[in-house]
Amino acid sequence: MPRAIIETYGCTLNRADSDIMQAILADSGMEVSAGRYDGRSNYDYVIINTCTVKTPTEQRILDRIGKVSKNSCRLIVTGCMASANPDRILAIAPDARIVTTDNVHRIAEALDDGYRSMGSMSARSRIDKLEYFRHGGSVISRVPISEGCLSSCGFCETKFARGPLNSFSEKLILKAIRISADRGSKEIELTSQDVGAYGLDRGTNIGELICSIADIPGDFRVRIGMLNPEHLHRYIDTLIEGYKNRRIYRFIHLPLQSASNRVLRGMGRRYTIEQFNEHVRELRARIPGISIETDMIVGYPSEGEADFLESMNFISESRPAFTNVSRFGARPHAEASRLKQLENSVVKERSSGMSRLARSVQMEDLSRLIGSVEDVLVTEENERSLVGRDDYYRIVALNRNDCNAQIGDRVSARIYGNTSVCLLGAAL
Repeated sequence: MPRAIIETYGCTLNRADSDIMQAILADSGMEVSAGRYDGRSNYDYVIINTCTVKTPTEQRILDRIGKVSKNSCRLIVTGCMASANPDRILAIAPDARIVTTDNVHRIAEALDDGYRSMGSMSARSRIDKLEYFRHGGSVISRVPISEGCLSSCGFCETKFARGPLNSFSEKLILKAIRISADRGSKEIELTSQDVGAYGLDRGTNIGELICSIADIPGDFRVRIGMLNPEHLHRYIDTLIEGYKNRRIYRFIHLPLQSASNRVLRGMGRRYTIEQFNEHVRELRARIPGISIETDMIVGYPSEGEADFLESMNFISESRPAFTNVSRFGARPHAEASRLKQLENSVVKERSSGMSRLARSVQMEDLSRLIGSVEDVLVTEENERSLVGRDDYYRIVALNRNDCNAQIGDRVSARIYGNTSVCLLGAAL
């Protein structure tokens, strides 16, 4: 029986694509595993699912592709880099087979000897990937709900890789959730390039989808993926109604990117800081305790010192539950790559300052939960800890020597400490 291993880099949507490829190859009679190829194991095929969102990430993956290509196994490269920059891949691995993001359902064809004559599968197809969904038997199930987006952000290359919005059918999404719950999944991650755009090409929206989940029986939690705030005004009331379902984590990921309206306009973000703040106030008022995660880009080419300070003030005043800070890096297909770039030393200094502030805010706010009792869904383990999420999707680490729980169990835990990224709890 031929053997393949899939290495995955990047976001939850990429991992969902890998799940689909693994299921398709297993159905074709192949032995498939997920993980990192060690260069010694006897695999016939190595599939590398790539990410192109940041320059350092891309370079690290290219180095990895070059190393793997020197082995005797057949190399297949898929993911966003395969779609956006196949030339960079083929420059270091000329014999690699390229499979674009919207052709992952054809992964088995890429393993055939005749594939070479098929080119790079570059024609964009608009399929419903959930037709190929199979439950992998894990406690966490990743359910893709759409591909592509409706935005045109100046810093982003992912739109070039994944194309315009293609929302998958609500019927198949609900079926995938139902199957996952029936087969033991306790956390279901609805993932997309932009969850906030879901359904806008079908006359529906993410709020209506969440409300539909309420009718699915089972003991599970649902995590809503990254939601672009430019769409939130269209359905915020319906979305909040959906959050009344206790199986939905009281968590939302709203990427702001900058608190300067001038920079937001330059980025092509279709909202203002005032609109963003109003959404945050309404969400916090109507969903008590909701955790709000955000993303910030530091060093965008048009960002001046005053713009940067506006973003720093936002973090101090709005106090997101978690802030992902990224240094701007020019991507070849993104509009901002053609602008005059800031000095690297300036970008580095601003990034360090914002990261310190974000960690300080997170540390202080998590410390206020010491003494509270939280319901924790255990989803991971390591040598020292059981790790899970509370109802607000906050990470909680439990000492495994004092807890008999297994992955998939729910544990009541008293919080006794914290770091800047997680709570420390003792099982009751």
